[in-house]
Amino acid sequence: MAENKTNINWFPGHMAKTLRLMKDQLKLVDMVIETCDARIPESSRNPELDNLLGQKPRILVLSKADLADPQSTAKWLDHYQEKNLEAIACESINRRSLEPLRRMIISMNQHKIDKAKEKGRLIRPIRVMVVGIPNTGKSTLINSLSGRKAAIVGDRPGVTRHISWSRSGSELELLDTPGVLWPRLGENRFKINLAATGAIKDEILPIEEVAGLCFLGLVRDYPQLIKDRYKLETINDEFDELLPLDQLLEDAARKRGCLLSGGRADLTRFSKLFLDDLRSGRIGRITLERP
Repeated sequence: MAENKTNINWFPGHMAKTLRLMKDQLKLVDMVIETCDARIPESSRNPELDNLLGQKPRILVLSKADLADPQSTAKWLDHYQEKNLEAIACESINRRSLEPLRRMIISMNQHKIDKAKEKGRLIRPIRVMVVGIPNTGKSTLINSLSGRKAAIVGDRPGVTRHISWSRSGSELELLDTPGVLWPRLGENRFKINLAATGAIKDEILPIEEVAGLCFLGLVRDYPQLIKDRYKLETINDEFDELLPLDQLLEDAARKRGCLLSGGRADLTRFSKLFLDDLRSGRIGRITLERP
């Protein structure tokens, strides 16, 4: 299946406005939490944020770690450690999994707390700006840390549209920001990964192309998971002996009952079903890129 080389410009006006607002708010916060999707840690990081955040202390949170391949996640954490970037994997909907993150935030700001104590000043909450691209779990993370629905969440891009503050106990104040993409989405594989995980809307790229390329990648990297989920007996460890991709997709579509009149495979319907399986974790714990 040929890759679509069309350039994509996906930078709505509210995203440009958000970058300006984030720049204004940056001086008010002690540090930044950047969220990315643990299944696509490279593709789901906005390179514009490095320029915006500068030297502000930062923690990179690999969210949705419960959907990602744990071995790949461990390799990504080692990769970021080598680059001297504080990083941690979290299951954002699991409050207990966020306790190490809370401790890390406090540890990175302990010198400010100690300084305030020495001077007898009232210790104010640590102010944290939460940033990242759409649908990487920013609002879910804030709600889990806060223990309440302080931010609107949804399993689609563009749910958060405004900057808002919320409290997390007496220790933290969290600034939720809308997800921000960058003007050009880079390499074609980044676009495919973003579309596959739902970080950009399904209308941006042809759904059959996104599903086909992701399906091929999972057959290569997780053949047993695909074989089990879609009952494809032709899949084995010898990838070179597989049927052509189009034939595999048609077989999978038929196995799942995605049929048109005359018994033809309905690849559009199967593409939607496959991407829904991938995003929800029904295929299994998978990671689409390696460090």
